[in-house]
Amino acid sequence: MLDPAILADGRWTVTGEHATVSAMSTLLSIGDFSRMTYLSVKTLRHYHEVGVLEPARVDPDTGYRYYRPDQVTAAQIVRRFRDLGMPLDEVRAVVHAGDPGTRDRTITAHLDRMERRLDETRTAVASLRALLTESRAAPDVRYRHEPVTASLAITAEVAGEDVVAWWLAAFQEVHRTAVLTGSTRTGPDGALFSGGFFEDGGGEITAFVPVTPGTAPGGRVRAFDVPAAHLAVLRHRGPFGDLDRTYGALGTWVAERGAGADGPIRERYLPLGRGDDLFHHETEVGWPLAGPVR
Repeated sequence: MLDPAILADGRWTVTGEHATVSAMSTLLSIGDFSRMTYLSVKTLRHYHEVGVLEPARVDPDTGYRYYRPDQVTAAQIVRRFRDLGMPLDEVRAVVHAGDPGTRDRTITAHLDRMERRLDETRTAVASLRALLTESRAAPDVRYRHEPVTASLAITAEVAGEDVVAWWLAAFQEVHRTAVLTGSTRTGPDGALFSGGFFEDGGGEITAFVPVTPGTAPGGRVRAFDVPAAHLAVLRHRGPFGDLDRTYGALGTWVAERGAGADGPIRERYLPLGRGDDLFHHETEVGWPLAGPVR
């Protein structure tokens, strides 16, 4: 028995006592549709269930799915979006977009993410090539003693995958507070990373800005005395993705001398221009030492 909704479609005709389909060839079985679109039957069923690509008709008795030929292009577009890594909820938003503007914004946002990933991939490839080909020059490690330093700071427990976003927001907030309180800065921005942050994939971080003592901060920004420390210091020059190489070289230098001590790793962010450009700096890594090393 044919679905009355299908009979009502102008492409169907009823003759005598039996309904016949004058355009039955315009409906494709899910198997044929699968072969025409390179989408497996399992995938097509899933796309139907999540509302990405619905069949033209589902037989109410057998549950068989049927598709129209004009859905082939839509299915091929969906497959290409998935090949590009677009999440299903975004594919659904594109397919069912009520207006071209909404559709285009969704596609553009995904393409922007893909371009960022391509940039990250190129950077990782360049870094790996450098690791394989560059000579291992002795690192220019310096010894430094840093006294107790007054600062404004934010301290929080941060997951490893959230560190960049947290770092940026924290320094923006501390900078605003320093301006609002009329604080005089006495040195470059810095951060303390607990051992647990590296060992557990997340942990305590303190983002600090050295200022003259006696500042009365507000909100989550607090007055904080950065503890004194003996440090082995190595400046990182290069992309952020290669910062682990600086850590590796510095940690090796300290280990070979048996000079390491407990305490947080210290980073300082040395501006390459004027102002508080958080993206335009070189990172100086400080490894805690038990005492002076010559």
